[in-house]
Amino acid sequence: MGKMAAALGSVATLATEPGEDAFRKLFRFYRQSRPGTADLGGVIDFSAAQAARGSGPVAHKVVRSQLSVSSVSDHDAHRAGLQPVSNWRAYGLEGYPGFIFIPNPFLPGYQWHWVKQCLKLYSQKPNVCNLDKHMTKEDTQDLWEQSKEFLRYKEVNKRRPRSLLEKLRWVTLGYHYNWDSKKYSADHYTPFPSDLAFLSEQVAAACGFEGFQAEAGILNYYRLDSTLGIHVDKSELDHSKPLLSFSFGQSAIFLLGGLKRDEAPTAMFMHSGDIMVMSGFSRLLNHAVPKVLPSSQGESLPCCLETPPPAVLPRDSVVECCSMEDWQVCSSYLKTARVNMTVRQVLATDQDFPLEPMEENKRGITTEGFCHLDDEKSHVKRARLNPDS
Repeated sequence: MGKMAAALGSVATLATEPGEDAFRKLFRFYRQSRPGTADLGGVIDFSAAQAARGSGPVAHKVVRSQLSVSSVSDHDAHRAGLQPVSNWRAYGLEGYPGFIFIPNPFLPGYQWHWVKQCLKLYSQKPNVCNLDKHMTKEDTQDLWEQSKEFLRYKEVNKRRPRSLLEKLRWVTLGYHYNWDSKKYSADHYTPFPSDLAFLSEQVAAACGFEGFQAEAGILNYYRLDSTLGIHVDKSELDHSKPLLSFSFGQSAIFLLGGLKRDEAPTAMFMHSGDIMVMSGFSRLLNHAVPKVLPSSQGESLPCCLETPPPAVLPRDSVVECCSMEDWQVCSSYLKTARVNMTVRQVLATDQDFPLEPMEENKRGITTEGFCHLDDEKSHVKRARLNPDS
């Protein structure tokens, strides 16, 4: 109680910079916060017992969310590596209708698949990534193969330059987002991964959105000094469908604000395996990630990633076995990083993209903008590219 009061007091007395709004003020506070101190006392932890009991100074905001248990069979949940929906715990927040937080519903070991896909498969061409701006397609053809030996022996040679995977900041899937025009278009599409589409459809159905179609994805790759600036995801043409967010690796602080940035946001932890759903009123709210939290045990993995998947998977599972050699690379990466997958439906059923002038179509996919994701050290870059500046 004392720690939380101290944390909230620290926020209240934090100096405001000229022109700074309430969201930016808290973003700056948490970006500069120190793990293990009272700074994080006001951050909601949905995986903690207090969230389940609904007690404590901030937990009064936490409410239980109802899931559509009958919409997803136990078999289909298992195919995606998820526990039966009846075993999930889901929460919402007072004042944020449509926001659903599901603390790690994955079966033990099944997160390995999704981490491996983000690093090994989804990063490959024809998908688009931030490195395309500075390198040829041949140079970025297979980031995994070019990086795996560096990562496998990372602890032996800590002074080595970063591998290409460690320089990866974002990847787009399906309808590729154009960072210049802030639009999707029919001209820039590659097949959306079927396994991620199936996972997303099960989670959406469990949250009451049967018929959700995974059409676009943005994967963010965070280092310990990375932030995700304040923004709203509004480029999709159909806002009636939810935005799904899946987190793996090191924990982070997520800020969920209001329709305007003068509304102070609510802070919460995102741990490995956690899923967030933003729908309805919450679909177009300001949000950001001001800080990735290093493990308190030094460079180590979250406990939920230490268990390997079962040797035998369901015959029709969309999850594949992950070899120990591949996991050695993934685990080395995740000891100082986190990966987030966001999945969206871009178009309403039977909707088409509006016709655009030819000049707009010719611009193609560019990588200016860095998906608002920058390293803490890149102050000049963030000031120019991030919408939170």
